[in-house]
Amino acid sequence: MSDDPHRTAYDPDLTLREARSIYFAANDFGSDGGYAKRWVRLQIGLVPVFFPNLPSRLRAVRFHDLHHVLTGYATDWRGEGEIGAWEIGAGCGRESFAWFADLLSLVPGLLVAPRATFRAYVRGRRSRNLYGRRFDDALLARRVGEVRREIGLDPGDPPPRPGELWRFAGWTALGLGILLSPLLLPLGLLALLA
Repeated sequence: MSDDPHRTAYDPDLTLREARSIYFAANDFGSDGGYAKRWVRLQIGLVPVFFPNLPSRLRAVRFHDLHHVLTGYATDWRGEGEIGAWEIGAGCGRESFAWFADLLSLVPGLLVAPRATFRAYVRGRRSRNLYGRRFDDALLARRVGEVRREIGLDPGDPPPRPGELWRFAGWTALGLGILLSPLLLPLGLLALLA
């Protein structure tokens, strides 16, 4: 799949269900990936952040986890930046939670691995993803290699095309705006009151 030491190469003959089980175990996500939990815990440095496991998140994360398996991107800050950039490049369709989470992941990804995050975006522009498909046993029974070929995940990283850096910069600016909005809104209110 890749010579990149930051990517995990899942056996192409495994089913998506089998590979996802390995991914869950490797990341201590539990046997069901935490899908049944009412609350999700996100660790940001030393600070744990909790938020409800909303239906929109659950719908998106089932595909997001399969995307980790198919792309090989890790679940650390770099890997989440890469998978977020890849999903944005490929498009998240009507999955609003995926768009939101992916935009937020761009900024940390760029801070720790700017080139890798941009390469992942370009890779996403050349491929498709699973958003918009039916999540069912038939999908999970498919082979990793078969699905990788179907969505156009060729080995290696394609070179960027003209304009892709500017598109990526636009997505990054949007992600930065979303990330900073909790800080900017109170400052804006203070400015209005001053």
